[in-house]
Amino acid sequence: MPRVVVDVMPKPEILDPQGKAVLGALPRLGFTGVADVRQGKRFELEVEGEVTDDVLAEVSRVAETLLSNPVIENFTVRVEESVEVRA
Repeated sequence: MPRVVVDVMPKPEILDPQGKAVLGALPRLGFTGVADVRQGKRFELEVEGEVTDDVLAEVSRVAETLLSNPVIENFTVRVEESVEVRA
């Protein structure tokens, strides 16, 4: 089944306390060189049939209505082409 991914991130002008907490923890854990961290959400939707422009438009409506808060968050919709190998 095809998978459509919706990434939701806080708008740039919105404070991100979770991202700041991660950024503050990185040096304490020995990680250097990271200038900023923004934390968001990822949704994976498996859709029936072919992913058409109409399907992507419908997923965008779902993202705008249910998966994000358009006042403080931006979202992107994309088709996941390959299977990721995770450790």
